[in-house]
Amino acid sequence: MSIQKPSIPKGTRDFSPVEMNRRNYIFSTIRQVFERFGYQPIETPAMENLSTLLGKYGEEGDKLLFRILNSGDFLSGIPSEDLTDSGSAKIATKISDKGLRYDLTVPFARYVVQHRNEINFPFKRYQLQPVWRADRPQKGRYREFYQCDADVVGSDALINEAELLLMTDKIFKSLGIGIVIKLNNRKILSGIAEIIGHADKITDITVAIDKLDKIGTDKVNEELAERGIDAAAIAKLQPIINLAGTNDEKLNQIAGVLAASAEGLKGIAEISEILSLARTMEVECKIELDLTLARGLNYYTGAIIEVKALDVAMGSICGGGRYDNLTGIFGLPGISGVGISFGADRIYDVMNESNLFPPETASSTRVLFVNFGGEEEALCLKYAASLRLNGINTEVFPDNTKIKKQFSYADSKKIPFVVIIGESERLEGECLLKNMKSGDQLTTTPDQLLKLIQA
Repeated sequence: MSIQKPSIPKGTRDFSPVEMNRRNYIFSTIRQVFERFGYQPIETPAMENLSTLLGKYGEEGDKLLFRILNSGDFLSGIPSEDLTDSGSAKIATKISDKGLRYDLTVPFARYVVQHRNEINFPFKRYQLQPVWRADRPQKGRYREFYQCDADVVGSDALINEAELLLMTDKIFKSLGIGIVIKLNNRKILSGIAEIIGHADKITDITVAIDKLDKIGTDKVNEELAERGIDAAAIAKLQPIINLAGTNDEKLNQIAGVLAASAEGLKGIAEISEILSLARTMEVECKIELDLTLARGLNYYTGAIIEVKALDVAMGSICGGGRYDNLTGIFGLPGISGVGISFGADRIYDVMNESNLFPPETASSTRVLFVNFGGEEEALCLKYAASLRLNGINTEVFPDNTKIKKQFSYADSKKIPFVVIIGESERLEGECLLKNMKSGDQLTTTPDQLLKLIQA
């Protein structure tokens, strides 16, 4: 009888030690910038009540929620006539009341409401945790992936949006990734819907035009028509979604179009202030006003942010925006929030494709001591302990075996330095230090090891 080879679900991955070292490099870089700007860490459960999640991501988002079957005999009490294909939708809420989190923002809003008496506002938090979406796996899109979120709630000031842009600039600069930040405002989108005579279909319009980069103008227009937008309104949309020029030129043009929409003009004023603050803060990466940017999420009410890599064909690697009404859904109205989310998995793919990872991320171990046993082994253990005390990740090979095997071990783990203390080195009070990348080898003293390794 053959044994079936084990596997993992589609859209999920195992991570090797090298991959984990590189992922941790990304997480560490993001975490350092978050903390530099005063954001504090929290964590929320992998699963949330479906009542928390449903209705927060739009109709398409709700379809991508992973639902968790209730414990025990989840079918008990379900009428047999409901246990058919036609009755599956009817029993869904009866057999499942929990789901895996779709993002970190909605659980954060729930956290704020639940812990409001313990929080001082404005509250700046960050989270680095996995999320799950029942999406079709493809390049850069997974069913389980990490998000790295920073949000501030309890402040309406647009300095928060500009600060998020500055943080984004610094994070991607530290990682070596060239980016463009695309910026829009939900109020501008609402103004556009109002001007073309379909204020009631703002969601339909934004969901469609958000796909412009993916499916093109003709397909977007077809989808708009399918969603009930008349031909005259679609015609009015064309010059708006195809605006060109500098940010100031686009703002001037759209201001003329939205002159009769108070909501639209408010959105233009907000974008103008954010761009001005970004210049004051010396955000160096390119910021581009993109009036088709909607991100398809119902909870954005102000600024909408999306980041794309310049040199790799990849979808959004970071995005966010302002969500004034989200906590109100959970019974705490009047708390404004704005946040940004970094897609660690897509960032990894971009860095991997562009060879941007520093050599030291290949291994967490910096030094390996070769083991010859006896008194030499004892010295290695002593010197290894000294290096560790000075912050150098160090191993002593556990077995007294062939030196070729020990060097192969160092090579396979991409350990940059190997220290050799044989009998002659022990008697002379010396050691050999080999640089595994260059092949250079020099004789030194144990007291000099730390300085040479740190050089």
